Amino acid sequence: MKFGPVPLNQAEDAMLVHGQTLGGQRYRKGHVLDADDITQLAAAGVTEITVAIFEAGDIDENTAAGRLAKASTGAGIRAGIAGTGRVNLFARHAGLAMLDPATVDLINRVDEGITISTLHPFDRVEAEQIVATIKIIPFAVSEAHLIQAEEAALAAGEDGLISVHAYRQRSVGLIQTDLPGLPDKVLAKTEGVVRNRIEALGSTLSAPVTVRHDLIAIDAALHGLVGSGAELILIVGASATTDRRDVIPAAITQAGGIIEHFGMPVDPGNLTVLARIGDVPVLALPGSARSPRLGGNDLVLERIMADIPVDGKHIMGLGVGGLLKEIPSRPLPRTHAAPRARRQEASTPQFAAIILAAGQSRRMGAVNKLLIEVDGKPMMRHAVDAAREAGADPVIVVTGHQPDAVQAAAGDQAIFVHNPSFDQGLSTSLRVGLSAVPESCDGVLIALGDMPKVGAEHLRRLISSHDPDEGHLICVPTRNGKRGNPVFWDRRFFEDMTALGGDVGAKHLIGDYEDVVVEVPMSDDAVLTDVDSPAALERLAEDGSKVES
Repeated sequence: MKFGPVPLNQAEDAMLVHGQTLGGQRYRKGHVLDADDITQLAAAGVTEITVAIFEAGDIDENTAAGRLAKASTGAGIRAGIAGTGRVNLFARHAGLAMLDPATVDLINRVDEGITISTLHPFDRVEAEQIVATIKIIPFAVSEAHLIQAEEAALAAGEDGLISVHAYRQRSVGLIQTDLPGLPDKVLAKTEGVVRNRIEALGSTLSAPVTVRHDLIAIDAALHGLVGSGAELILIVGASATTDRRDVIPAAITQAGGIIEHFGMPVDPGNLTVLARIGDVPVLALPGSARSPRLGGNDLVLERIMADIPVDGKHIMGLGVGGLLKEIPSRPLPRTHAAPRARRQEASTPQFAAIILAAGQSRRMGAVNKLLIEVDGKPMMRHAVDAAREAGADPVIVVTGHQPDAVQAAAGDQAIFVHNPSFDQGLSTSLRVGLSAVPESCDGVLIALGDMPKVGAEHLRRLISSHDPDEGHLICVPTRNGKRGNPVFWDRRFFEDMTALGGDVGAKHLIGDYEDVVVEVPMSDDAVLTDVDSPAALERLAEDGSKVES
């Protein structure tokens, strides 16, 4: 193909390479000049024009794009209409994109003017989503090069160079295991998250089974699901699987199954177990699967649902790109971690405390509960003093309702941030408080202003349980197995906490991250005692506290 300026009298049947207005008429890029065009342009005084002139063996851009699209279209793909040298390839149905990266690279190296762009292999796609686009960059390419690209595409395999494997509808069973102290709402939320996952892949989740976290109970549940015709079984354990010989893998083996692979180089999702009982795949999911966020378990699940073989070798090949997103169970980004990494290893971790004190105290009646004197000082001063004595720096008090009175009651050992939107829910106060936490802090205690029996000793016990190296990132106090307040949060949760909305506190996130929660037993009921009503105030007095309202 020739390209460049030519005398007007040599431009008939050539292609205009730039859109422009000539002689009062608009000519589009790609317009083929005919005899009438030449006459009009000459009358307008045009003597030279830039064009593309095809030569023997040239294939125009749209024809070339259409031919390569046809050669590249595989199962589950439809080609769009060629225009300006481009043809898009669309998914006919939901599923996983399948392609051979080496062949795509080979085609792109044939000629700089012949290009094909695709999604990644195994990317999840919806019906009518673009999976690939073919673009011929110049106005024409040589037929020899086009044939070379077509032959490479046609040799890609039985399903074609670009294809989509559809999800196959099947019946999926879910087993959840339970241990003392695991809240029912965690089990309910997990069921909902798993059900949404399965339905999004075109299948149905049968009634879930909850059993004790022991070998016999899980074995019996597995037999029941296999016998009832389940075509895939998912297991979410109350305790994470840490070895092939742990409870869940041992139960699968006892049920006649085979552990095909334990662990994967994908985060989140490291502790996924892939197994099989006869022809029924079994996936034991990690704690991160309680969250709707993408995890390594999703990569395996999607392949199973699309009838794409997956085994240990495939899983071991997922490491590159396996760091799916910044999550709490992996180290912080370098830009955040470096300032803290410069401290001496023996130094005491820095942490802040946020005292939530913005509410309107409606359950207490006319009086603001935080201002009531308990044992000689305002109720909320107890929270401030305990946090300060435990080593929190700074202690941040979030005010809202009656801010001046609350600030006076809190004393001068805290900093104050006001939440003008306190009536829109607890999450707004949490965001305001977090905005005041210094970058140097490793985490934060989220405390309530109406828990006067919580002392510095309770807080120190919580803080000492924080151990990122051991995966102890959320420290929750318990009394006789019941969870209470306050809660210590590693700073890598700050982004998730600021994203909460409505009247929802940070504890709402605990169910999403059970695998990094450590429960810290306490010796008394202080962490369960919030004084938010006249009856609670009366009980406080009955227990020996001096109360003056």
